Amino acid sequence: MDFQGFKKAVIAKCEALGIADYELYYQSAESTSVSAFQHSIHQFTSSIEGGVCFRCIWNGKMGYASTEALSEAEASAVVERAVDNASVLEAEEQVFLGEGGKTYQALPEETREMPATDALIAKVLETQEQIYQADAAVVDGSSTQGIAERSETAIFNSRGLDLYSQGVLTGLVVAAVVTDGKEKTNDYQIKLAPIEDIDTEELTKKAAQTALSKLGGEVAPTGQYPVVFDPEAMSDLLSAFSGIFSSEAAQKGLSKLAGQEGKVIAGENITLIDDPFWKDAPMKRNFDAEGSPVYTKKVVENGKLNTLLYNLKTAAVAGKETTGNASKAGYAASVGISPFTFYLQPGDITEEELLQAAGNGVYINSLSGLHAGADAISGDFSLQSAGFMIENGEKTTAVKSFTVAGNFYELLGSIRSIASNLEMPGMGRFGAPSVLVDGLSVAGK
Repeated sequence: MDFQGFKKAVIAKCEALGIADYELYYQSAESTSVSAFQHSIHQFTSSIEGGVCFRCIWNGKMGYASTEALSEAEASAVVERAVDNASVLEAEEQVFLGEGGKTYQALPEETREMPATDALIAKVLETQEQIYQADAAVVDGSSTQGIAERSETAIFNSRGLDLYSQGVLTGLVVAAVVTDGKEKTNDYQIKLAPIEDIDTEELTKKAAQTALSKLGGEVAPTGQYPVVFDPEAMSDLLSAFSGIFSSEAAQKGLSKLAGQEGKVIAGENITLIDDPFWKDAPMKRNFDAEGSPVYTKKVVENGKLNTLLYNLKTAAVAGKETTGNASKAGYAASVGISPFTFYLQPGDITEEELLQAAGNGVYINSLSGLHAGADAISGDFSLQSAGFMIENGEKTTAVKSFTVAGNFYELLGSIRSIASNLEMPGMGRFGAPSVLVDGLSVAGK
């Protein structure tokens, strides 16, 4: 049974039980992954997965149930399970379903196609050979992965919502392992784009060169320095602390931004943007996980916190409108909050000019331990780092095995300069240019 048939069966069951308020949230994904190791394909996987989450309001409570099986019998069973779930809930809280009749921004026509399996395999093998050609120091352990996924999302409810979106994500992940005969280092790079459009030579050279830059090096001296975070490092910091902009976190006392909307929380040079329609976003959707329209918003503008991110429930608590940031980690997950494409607006100077402004300090291009070393509640961070010393405005000695420490809330007010080199590393959800931060603590030798 397809989703449309399942939907009809659920509607009939709800009518039979007298359920007036309900919702179906459907997701499915068809994915292929091809990995190369040394000079051949060593792993191939292909899968189709997905399912439906059913929610209903029963006696003022919101019941949840989910299923992977789309059949008439399961349509009836999932409704009954949701009613049973609602019946045992004790907490008294407002419950919400999205309303139909809203206006949604038009999306560009989807032109990306799932690559043929043989084309994906050929691209992966070609890229794997280019890793070895990128530099003589590249050794076995290097790998290439090709990914392709077609996904569908649909939301239907009794209040007039009937939404559907689909998209295709494709890309390559390359990992270069290099050695100087004494030690080995590595780096990986991700590029999401139609595989035929990816400049694999540029991608593999970047992975190899970044890995090479980590060889050797000294432990950075302990002290307080001006610190330049490169785009990837700053994006990692923004990702680690993005939860502080959630209204749910603020309402639960898990963010210091509670009650700060309309107030200055950062330097005048700080503008943070959440853009569901970012031009290079791998998949775009014009509605959130509750069916609310999404839109581009300046969460922080010239240092002022314009808004936190809201879903229907947290917006009602705050007496505001949703910002269209309801999210679900999967079809069976509960509704949460997250940004779409969240980035720091770039400045108008080059990274070279940023280094000149730093004078003497530390350039950081690698952060690790973000889960253990970043406290999203207090904003404190203490992270293992690597990069280069900055001397007289230029990157010089490679440094590693040192810790950079600070507080993210304070960092937003101590970013002296922002470069123009905005990047969206990794999966492209969080982005930043290079930034110059005054007075961070470095613990090394």
